[in-house]
Amino acid sequence: MGIDLSLIWAVIIGFGVMMYVVMDGFDLGIGILFPFVKSEGERNVMMNTVAPVWDGNETWLVLGGAALFGAFPLAYAVVLSALYLPLIFMLLGLIFRGVAFEFRFKAKAAKRHIWDKAFIGGSLTATFFQGVALGAYIDGFEVVDRVYVGGSLGWLTPFSLFCGLALIAAYALLGCTWLIMKTNGRLQQQMHDMARPLVFVLLGVTGIVSIWTPLAHADIAERWFSLPNIFWFMPVPVLVLLCTWALLRAVARNANYMPFLLTLTLIFLGYSGLGISLWPNIIPPSISIWEAAAPPQSQGFILVGALFIIPFILMYTAWSYYVFRGKVTEEDGYH
Repeated sequence: MGIDLSLIWAVIIGFGVMMYVVMDGFDLGIGILFPFVKSEGERNVMMNTVAPVWDGNETWLVLGGAALFGAFPLAYAVVLSALYLPLIFMLLGLIFRGVAFEFRFKAKAAKRHIWDKAFIGGSLTATFFQGVALGAYIDGFEVVDRVYVGGSLGWLTPFSLFCGLALIAAYALLGCTWLIMKTNGRLQQQMHDMARPLVFVLLGVTGIVSIWTPLAHADIAERWFSLPNIFWFMPVPVLVLLCTWALLRAVARNANYMPFLLTLTLIFLGYSGLGISLWPNIIPPSISIWEAAAPPQSQGFILVGALFIIPFILMYTAWSYYVFRGKVTEEDGYH
């Protein structure tokens, strides 16, 4: 029995996208929470908690896109053709917030509000359109003879727009619990106070998406609710509820690290639910990873490079987080 290179690449891409969602999620979440913090010093602390690592977080986005192009060129062509506009808007948001990151600390006090607004707007825009792209991906694409035939606004649906709002809630909670872990004093207490309502908002939007998706897609409903699948997949929603309960308890007792770890677990469970709904299709609703795959020779060639570079990415990521571990105060600065 030969090695299933398509399956290996699906795991690599899934891992890369998950790492991006987790690591850039709290980064974007800080920008989403920026309007709720008025103190200049506390805003500096918020940005300094991610200043040493935010650039590296986006490495995973590049890896996922490059891997999709090399391993599944049909998926790359269809998904990019269908989602050009939301992905361009997402990238514009990332550009604005990246520029704001660097320029805010160099701007004069009178002009700093401009870069604050760019940081907030870029974070909201990037997050919203990531969610929109995700919703459109779940809805699926019109493909005829291996070519996308949907319109340029085929991604613009009520479901995709709601997914954009849902992702804002998810990233806001990630950013909130990250700040609980990385700060202290009044800022940490404010994040503790915000965490509880954000948990309920995230639970609500997750529930709506979880109900809306099978109602709109009979094949996904069949996947989740047919026998014996319902028994295999029931642990996912049960774990979501247990994790939410544990997260609320951790916030109530003013825990430092546990809220962030439990939020990461919630995000992972949501990601797992998405995988269960769509597997093995890489172009929903009907084109599998094997149908969209590049020739085995191409997949094997780029796999050699990926297996070489991914450990280095993991090592420098772990090292950067280790070096800049601990609490950040107003006296600290990385610019």
